[in-house]
Amino acid sequence: MAGGWTRDGAVQDQIDASVEDAVERARSDLHAGDSAAFCEECDAPIPEARRKAIPGVQLCIDCQAEREKQRNASGGINRRASKDSQLR
Repeated sequence: MAGGWTRDGAVQDQIDASVEDAVERARSDLHAGDSAAFCEECDAPIPEARRKAIPGVQLCIDCQAEREKQRNASGGINRRASKDSQLR
């Protein structure tokens, strides 16, 4: 049951869209084809165990961790705007 100006099912639509965005990001991180022997960003060698564990890997562990930290720091997408922004 939605309240206010939202229609029924709007919350679930937002949850579904967030999940779809996360899946899209995860898939975009995996490139088609073979894994790289060297990191795309810092040219450090990527260990063979990592290349076997994650097909299509293009980044070393350090660069991947930094990319994920930046992605998480940017926050999520506010698709419908917050109540506070609607009241202003």
